[in-house]
Amino acid sequence: METLWFCLVAIMIAGYVVLDGFDIGRVLCIFSSRARTLKNVPCSLPSDPSDGNEVWLLAGGGTLYFAFPALYASSFSGFYLPIMIVLWLLIVRGISIEFRGHIASPVWTPIWDAGFAGGSLLLAIFYGAALGNVVRGVPLDASGYFFLPLWTDFRASSSAGILDWYTILTGVAALLALTMHGALWIAMKTPAPMSGLSALLAFLSSCAYLVGMLTSAAFGVYPLLLPASTDPALSLTVANAAAGSYGLHIGLAWFIPGMLLSAAYATFTYRRFFAD
Repeated sequence: METLWFCLVAIMIAGYVVLDGFDIGRVLCIFSSRARTLKNVPCSLPSDPSDGNEVWLLAGGGTLYFAFPALYASSFSGFYLPIMIVLWLLIVRGISIEFRGHIASPVWTPIWDAGFAGGSLLLAIFYGAALGNVVRGVPLDASGYFFLPLWTDFRASSSAGILDWYTILTGVAALLALTMHGALWIAMKTPAPMSGLSALLAFLSSCAYLVGMLTSAAFGVYPLLLPASTDPALSLTVANAAAGSYGLHIGLAWFIPGMLLSAAYATFTYRRFFAD
């Protein structure tokens, strides 16, 4: 049962990255004068339903809280500052989409375009840095908690920060992957020299790449959930971080219909708003 919930969390996180990944990666359309004149480019739609993609991120966090409470307590306390930064970046992106079309002004619109672009860029980097920290491991103590500074002196030493040369590289890699993902989605939804079938296949290939990259990282560390860089015996695993068996079974009975309803509604929304 613990392994099943591990797979469910991995699927939700991968689904969020694929769906909201092109939303983050479409930062390219901010700098494209041609794309900004086309109604099908989502950055020009104030009622863009892609904001609902963040629901999958919240669902993943809620599932961690329910299925692996020890991991939730440890990671959300140790990564408290970057989590707050991510929340502020999500807020900036959301209000940028909503506010940019309220006033027709040569000053107003570029301000919110810059907010959307900057928030998207930093969000992709922080997501990649978070993945790098999880794969590398954190200095867990015997009680299951840890602390990492946001950054250190960037020298090769035993002390590492949330942002160091390794995690910055993983963040840049995530930025490049999501930017490509967003660019392919824009190419699929707008008139371009690339044929419609080729653009669709290219976007699906990008989706497969993101899913494969994330699932390989997740199952590469399995059965670990949060490796300990100090002592491997202190690592949080699917066994010692999971909730009770009874709660996991009852939760699964509610989780399945809830996720099916959410998936059905998301499918309906995308088919309705992005049919063109």
